[in-house]
Order: sequence, then structure tokens, then C-alpha cells
Amino acid sequence: MSPIRLIARLDIKGPNLIKGVHLEGLRVVGDPREFARRYYEAGVDELIYMDVVASLYGRNSLHEIVRRTAHDVFVPLTVGGGLRSVDDVKEILRAGADKVAINTAAVARPELITDVSHRFGSQAMVLSIEAKQVAVSKWEAYTDNGRERTGLDVLEWVRRGVELGAGEVLVTSVDREGTRRGFDLDLIRRVSQAVSVPVIASGGMGSIEDLVAAVHEGCADAVAMADVLHYQRMSLGEIRQAALAAGLPVRKIEP
Repeated sequence: MSPIRLIARLDIKGPNLIKGVHLEGLRVVGDPREFARRYYEAGVDELIYMDVVASLYGRNSLHEIVRRTAHDVFVPLTVGGGLRSVDDVKEILRAGADKVAINTAAVARPELITDVSHRFGSQAMVLSIEAKQVAVSKWEAYTDNGRERTGLDVLEWVRRGVELGAGEVLVTSVDREGTRRGFDLDLIRRVSQAVSVPVIASGGMGSIEDLVAAVHEGCADAVAMADVLHYQRMSLGEIRQAALAAGLPVRKIEP
């Protein structure tokens, strides 16, 4: 089994790192570059930068933040929000991103997934899905930071996205996001079972037990964390040690 990746997710609005609940009620937390550097120094495996208003305004404003972060952070960096074309992707990769996470534009034009995958490799194309539960074991995909309905069934959409070339899936439970009530394990498990590419679980982590459950019960390949790190409820070192103690195959940090 490949090592489970511990990922810090940083949602960005303008120049600020923000955090909300259910992707709403956004509060300013601080400087995203400072938090990214702190997490890198603490041994995070990857970082996700998500411009949470980019699709609403039709642009991605993270180029300078990404460029500055790439100077002193040397772990894989995924960037999402407002990326609508191959040229947009090229520019954000040139700024220092390693992968892109695309949601709204992929729903509007699914062939963009194939275009990005063919141009930059499937490993660089992450399909981002914002899921809201609509019935038992049934979820609808949303766009624009959980604001807009698509009518797409999440499991059908994730299968199609991977067929089109997505090499990884970031699935965010809007219902659990920011609540610290644990991941939607049924959602994560069903998405993981539906595709053969790595799945990142996002939305809801509040304890180490949530992480263990996401891996053992949800079959996640990686876990994205925000609230628990931003508000220092647990440190990355504590999370990694607890994960190792629970038998999870996470990367060991040499002292």
C-alpha cells in the first residue's frame, strides 16, 4: 500500500487565507504563504491552494502567491479555482504549481480534462468535486465553491472525469466541510471504489480518528486538512505520530 499523504488545504480569498463552514461564512485566518511555510517545515506531504471566489469572478488570482510560495516550499503544490483553459493551467504551472484542481470549468466543458491531461500529463489533472448529499448514498456535484447545482450525480461524474483523463480526485463534502464532525465516509468510499486513481478526502476532519476512518473505511489515498491545522487543534507532528501508532502507512519524518 502506498503511503497515505497528509495534505494541508489552504482556501484563499484575495490575499488572505480564509476558513468557513460548509464553504460559507468565510473568516480571515492569516497570510497563506506563512501558513504554507509553517506546514512545509512541519513535514506536510503536499499543499492545496484553492481560490474560493475565482470561478465567481472568472479569474484565478493566485499566481503571485504561488510564485512566492514555490521559492521556499518544496512539496507538491496543487492549485485550483478559476482555471478555465489550457493556457490558464500553463500559467499557474509556470508560476510553480505541480498540479491543478479543476471543478467548475470541467463541468462546463468536460473536454478540458482531456486537454489538460494530454498537454501536461494525467498526474497534473486533479478533478475537484464538491458534493452535497441529496439522498441515502446519493450526492450531487456543485460548483462555484458549493453555490451552484449541476444536476450531476457525483459517482457518475467522477467515473466520467477519470475516463476523460483525470489522474486524481479531490472530493469535498460540503455537508461536512468545516464542521469537525468527520469525513463523509460513505461518500469517500463510494468514490474510491468507483475509480482506479488516487482519491483525496476533504471536509470534516476534527480528530485523528477521522483520519484513520477515512483511510480504513473510506479507502482514501490522501487526506486534506484545514480547520484542524489552521486553528492549531493538532499539529502535523502529532497527527503523523498518531497515524503511525494507528498503523497507517504514512511517511516517517527523520529527526
